[in-house]
Amino acid sequence: MISRKLYSMQMKTGQDFEENLRIIEDFIAHCGKNAIICTPEVALSGFVYQKINEAGEFSKVATERLLECSAKYKNTLITTMIEQKNKKFFNNLKVFHKGEIIHKQSKNKLFTLGDEQLHFKAGEKGEISIFDIDGVKCAALVCFELRFVELWEQIRGADIIFIPAQWAKARKNHFEILSQALAIANQAFVVSSNSANDTMAKGSSIITPYGIVYKNDKKSFVACEVDISETSRMRKYVNTGIRIN
Repeated sequence: MISRKLYSMQMKTGQDFEENLRIIEDFIAHCGKNAIICTPEVALSGFVYQKINEAGEFSKVATERLLECSAKYKNTLITTMIEQKNKKFFNNLKVFHKGEIIHKQSKNKLFTLGDEQLHFKAGEKGEISIFDIDGVKCAALVCFELRFVELWEQIRGADIIFIPAQWAKARKNHFEILSQALAIANQAFVVSSNSANDTMAKGSSIITPYGIVYKNDKKSFVACEVDISETSRMRKYVNTGIRIN
């Protein structure tokens, strides 16, 4: 049995960047050693296009503090934040693991209904790839990227897939159905973390390779201790050609 403690945050993101960061830091401390935590998309700031420069600068501060926090509590955090490079802004996913950034990817599929393409530069598709957390193969899709099945294929073989999101209420069932379908199709655990802001769908969940969903829209997080070897058992039981680790 390969046991891992998985946490999906279902937090509200307010206008106070410092308070948002404090909420995340306190939650990391609460989860303790070896936890793997996923936050909603841009949980530090939200999509504050009117303060995008300020958000980009705050991400520098947040990065240093999250590095310190993940080192102190010896756990892992998956989150996204607004960052600037070469005068362009990106929605960057970072994996903080025990005091290091072990993976980074920029959101490739920008959500045109939210005018993301007017404010962000799209990341390279090739950055969406499998990475390792303490011997466990992991991957991530950012919000709108969940809709693109070719990206599901790109990360086949991951044991855990993280989805930080800001998914609206109007399409709540899409978020929940697609998250469950991804777990079943890729025979992997899926940790989806959606915002609890007033216009957002919540629906955060931890889903098993068999498609069993753990969620609670009344809480600020979802937690589950899982056996990672369930992915291998599922891939042997229903052989769809996914490599067995």
